Parts: sequence; structure tokens; C-alpha cells
Amino acid sequence: MSLPHWLTFRVFGGARNGGRASMTAKPPWAAFARDVQVTLGPPHEPELDPPFEVVVPARLDCPLVFSSPHSGNVYPRRFLEATRLDQAALRCSEDAFVDRLFGGATALGAPLIRARFPRAYLDLNREPYELDPRMFEGPLPPFANTRSLRVAGGLGTIARVVGQAQEIYARRVPVEEAIARIEKLYKPYHACLRGLIDRARQKFGIAVLVDCHSMPSGSLRQGQVSPSKGGAQSKTLAFVVGDRYGTSCAPDLIDVVEYELRRRGHDVQRNKPYAGGFITEHYGNPAGECHAIQIEVSRALYMDERTVTEGERFAEVAADLAHMAAALAEAAMARRDRHRAAAE
Repeated sequence: MSLPHWLTFRVFGGARNGGRASMTAKPPWAAFARDVQVTLGPPHEPELDPPFEVVVPARLDCPLVFSSPHSGNVYPRRFLEATRLDQAALRCSEDAFVDRLFGGATALGAPLIRARFPRAYLDLNREPYELDPRMFEGPLPPFANTRSLRVAGGLGTIARVVGQAQEIYARRVPVEEAIARIEKLYKPYHACLRGLIDRARQKFGIAVLVDCHSMPSGSLRQGQVSPSKGGAQSKTLAFVVGDRYGTSCAPDLIDVVEYELRRRGHDVQRNKPYAGGFITEHYGNPAGECHAIQIEVSRALYMDERTVTEGERFAEVAADLAHMAAALAEAAMARRDRHRAAAE
């Protein structure tokens, strides 16, 4: 099957019937089905069918693509049985509600892809085989990256720790399980994300990936000044926008993101402490008009971090992000038009 049934279901809005979706596609989505193809076998866990979702607009009207790789909150039963921690402890690594926070993207005519499995289970913002050999029963593939700083910190493709360095697993994980998660979850997600980006690039002549994340508020402070220098009070950062220090996105595009968020009263910092991870680095290619921006939103801005519930300002922050996205889409199309005019 060229397009897996779960993607057809999510895109076309078909109803499930015996594990399959209706194949009655509306005409606008025939091209989507042809252009964005993902190979997916049986679900890795019954709870993860589908393992991720693609939320698509009524029409594809702008070159933006949104990715929410860490907002998943479906914890497979077998995973919970293998952990030392309860689900509440595991949830501290979630980018809770971020997919909904950026959900206004579809009103602009942009797709949003979101994982359903949690970051503690599999981290899509890592290299595919960034693995800690101390975690696994059996030898890792020779091409695995076992020496990155993220692996050393316990935060590889399959995390060893969560929160304040709490060990996740009660015992070593069979290496076959690690490889299966990568093959059945990680690779299909990235194949679909690449398809969405390539489709935007082909249709509009430019693609802009917005990688959507959240950050704990407690350790992120801006404007800290020692008493000897005036004793200014520290302010909690609302947003950190990352472009891998200018390598993943054209300056005029990320400038728009920062300007629009500041214009709405938010404190914004660029690349510190988050410059963007694997997704931003891997997909960002400004020379080829494929731009990637990571946006981190302070959790305190839109949710109650203690209870993991939406906060009073959720709708306000979502509206601010929708306005920012509209400005970014306009800037991307203007950039495309300028380049076309210069080439004529």
C-alpha cells in the first residue's frame, strides 16, 4: 500500500472500519496522497496505531510546515511496565499541548505533523541511532552514535533518564526493541516530514519548517543582573527561537518571527539556550530555500506545569502564534517573489 491507512484516515477524514479507513478521497487530497508517501507496517504497539498524525488544511495555501515531535502523550502499556517511574514522572519531558498551541497553522493553509508517542519513549529530535550502549541488552549496530553529548547526558534517541536525571528503565532494554522503535516510528515520521517539506518546496518554490517545542520555565531567566550592577529583576523568557546560529534559516525569516512575538509583548531570545536540535539542523538548507526554525515556548506561559493542564492564557498565546505564523508565511512568499524577480 503506497499510503498507509492511518495517514489516509487522518488526511481524508475517513471512518475506521476493521482497522482500515475509508479510501474515499476528496479531489484536493489526491495530490497529497501521491506526493507524500510513507511505508508503514503493522503497528509497533496497539496503542500507537497511528503512531503520528498529519493535520492538514482544507487547501495548501502557504509554504510553512509545522512539526510537533514531543507533544505525544500515548504511553504503551509494555513501556510503562518496563519503567521504574510512574506516568506522572515521565510526563515532565512532554511538550504538552504544543500541537494544539500551534494548531492555527491549518487555518493558514499549512500542514502540522505531530507524534502520538511520548519523547520518553522515542525522541524524534535526535539522530536516528544516537544510542547509549549501557542501556541495551545486546550489541548496537556499528554505525550507532554512542559518544554524543546527548547520549552522555542520557538523552539519546531512546532516553535513559527523564526530569532531574531519573532513570527510566528498571532493566536493560533488548536492542531489538530499540531498533524496532526506530524502524517503525522514527523513520516513518521523518519520511512523512520530509515529504511535506519537499511538497511545499515544489509547490511554492520555498519551504519553511517550524519545529514546535516547549521549555520548562524554572531554569530560563532573562535579564539577570548582579546587585553590583544595579540589581535588575530577572524576567522569565517567553520564547526562544533557534536557527542553529544562522545556518538553518535566512535572517529575514527568523527576524520576522522574533519581531512578531516581541510586538505582542513577549520576551524573546535567539539561540540561547536552545539553538535547535537535529530536526532544525537536518532539514534547514537556506541555500536551497528550505528553511528551518525551532520555537520553544515557556510552559508557564500557556499551562500549569504542576498539574499539566492548559492555563488561562492558552487561547491568547495560540492567537499570538497564529499571527506570527501568518506574518512568517507572508515573508516567505515575499522572499520567493524577490528571488524570482531577481532571476528574470
